[in-house]
Amino acid sequence: MGNLFAHIKNLFSPFPKVESIEGLMGLERADVLFHNLVAEKKVPGLAVTVLDSGKKVLQKGYGFADIDKKIKVHPKHTIFRIASISKCITGLVLGKMVEDGMLDLDESFYAYVPYYPKKQYDFTLRQLASHTAGIRGYRGKEYALNNDYTIKDGIRIFKDDPLFFEPGTSYLYNSFDFVLLSLAMQEASGMPFEKYVKENILMPLGLKNTFSPEDFDVSSSAVENKAEFYTKRSLCFTEAVEVNNTYKLAGGGYLSTCDDVAQLGQAILVRKLLKSETYEQLLASQIVNGKPTHYGLGFQVSQDAKGRAFVGHVGNSVGAYTNLFVYPEQEKVVAILTNCTDPKVQLILDEGIDALLDL
Repeated sequence: MGNLFAHIKNLFSPFPKVESIEGLMGLERADVLFHNLVAEKKVPGLAVTVLDSGKKVLQKGYGFADIDKKIKVHPKHTIFRIASISKCITGLVLGKMVEDGMLDLDESFYAYVPYYPKKQYDFTLRQLASHTAGIRGYRGKEYALNNDYTIKDGIRIFKDDPLFFEPGTSYLYNSFDFVLLSLAMQEASGMPFEKYVKENILMPLGLKNTFSPEDFDVSSSAVENKAEFYTKRSLCFTEAVEVNNTYKLAGGGYLSTCDDVAQLGQAILVRKLLKSETYEQLLASQIVNGKPTHYGLGFQVSQDAKGRAFVGHVGNSVGAYTNLFVYPEQEKVVAILTNCTDPKVQLILDEGIDALLDL
């Protein structure tokens, strides 16, 4: 009944009309592709920022931050969940702590968190950051927990489970790796992870609209600009279930604007804040059994649909689907944030990105 009511409301909602992309190229083509994602009700809203050598070539909001209130997405002000782009922030934190001698990538995790239950094998911080430590992924609805867990509390979800494989012998992408990584960082720094990140990464990079869930809740201007989070149903968008991402902040808990995410990408492109050799470590694909995993330390290190090398991250979480692609050769940064759980639109986003990179 609720879905039907939402569908009826959606029918009368002010979604724009579909436009033709025939004959369009470059910026115009990308603009219409993104517009049509909203017009065809594939996403409620999205924000896009594209930088070319640091200059904005496209910054635009499409669709709705809030469908019912008809609040439109603003690319500089609307705050989205950024999902796994959070891992890129954590990668920078890892690099900073290594540079400052607070962490050693190849040290055992247990050197920092001795109270974690012992497993059959030891594993290192590098293995956690590269998803090669053997920690398991989500089971069932674990990705959507709404418990008020701290980072330290959060390990109870998986701490008693055996490793999936001997560390270093395989690759399994998951967010629990980053819960453990942030716990080690917290223990090494002697301060809450989110406080260390804010003081050492977010503030120095000028990312004033990037928040942990806890910081977000006490910022009235942030709350005012928050997008509503949606899940796509067959006929409509419904409000996503309530989740609390505090414990998995490092792997998928941050909130931000598209403008801030693009600036994060630009900082990575020009290698701000950290030494060049630190970036070399963070952005090098790890090798397992002689083959690249296409993942560095907190960063996807891969190729796009057309084979162009990029670093960054695709993210998917409750009420969010996100892209951050940093193209070193083209000196371009693409940031795309949506307020919908896995809308299955990556192929269209890829097409839009392709049009933009041909500028």
